[in-house]
Amino acid sequence: MGSEAPRLPVLNFSTGTLKPGTRSWLLACKDVLHALEEYGCFVAVYDKVSSELDNTTFCQLEELFDLPTETKVKNTSDKPYFGYIGQHPLIPLHESMGIEDATTLKGVESFTNIMWPAGNDHFCETVLSYSKLVSELEQMVKKMVFESYDAEKYYDSHIQSTTYLLRLIKYRGPQKNETCIGTSCHTDKSFITVLHQNEVCGLEIRTKDGEWISFKPSPSSYVVMAGDALLAWSNGRIHSPEHRVIMNGNKARYSIGLFAYHRGIIEIPEELADEEHPLQFKPFNHYGLLHFYFTNKAGQAESTAKAYCGV
Repeated sequence: MGSEAPRLPVLNFSTGTLKPGTRSWLLACKDVLHALEEYGCFVAVYDKVSSELDNTTFCQLEELFDLPTETKVKNTSDKPYFGYIGQHPLIPLHESMGIEDATTLKGVESFTNIMWPAGNDHFCETVLSYSKLVSELEQMVKKMVFESYDAEKYYDSHIQSTTYLLRLIKYRGPQKNETCIGTSCHTDKSFITVLHQNEVCGLEIRTKDGEWISFKPSPSSYVVMAGDALLAWSNGRIHSPEHRVIMNGNKARYSIGLFAYHRGIIEIPEELADEEHPLQFKPFNHYGLLHFYFTNKAGQAESTAKAYCGV
């Protein structure tokens, strides 16, 4: 018999017993760290986002992407990949928008008022509720990582400097003789990304040995993925995986990504550098890493983080 196809680790965050210091928390910390070091990601089963909120959020996405293109292009930002992207010749199936500071009322209202000048309270309330609940998952995972590396003393200040980008994404099905690539192979530049999607498959993650793992979504499943900033912060211990979206069929795929970024300088904890793990990265500006990625020099590098802030 042939070997079984690799699968992403699936970890349960819905038990309600994951409280710091408990046995279940300590076991979960080990599982999270192993998954991030070996795969760079895992599937979190998470039920804080109710099925009603989940359904409503995706309905709001459909309404958003049905807006005229001249409205959607008003979603602009001075940060690369934070504003509207659409009709790109290399990824014609992809269309997306970004909400900066998505866990704050000010951030979501700012985006909403651009899309709907007369206001859209339902969209605003839905997206804000979703962003806050998913950010709780991101912060829980981050706390587990910091504790596992004996770096928990840095956690509070790290959270205080965290800001969230909510990326709302639509992939249409390919037409005849059209590419099936929804998003080309890349690594995220975030610290941690939490991805959630509707029932349409498409996400693929590349393992360290080059195999592609597909992901079958469910309403309670969230892909938690390490970005290049976490790779650098962990002194290379955590893997930042390449991933892509491949579209089949004609049904639209809607996806939501919550990307954690950090204001100011990210320091590599001294606890993560020793004889076995020599220091690989210098302190770096997270948004500087993002801007660097979009330069020609970064495009030629095997690792954006090493090219930007490697020792």
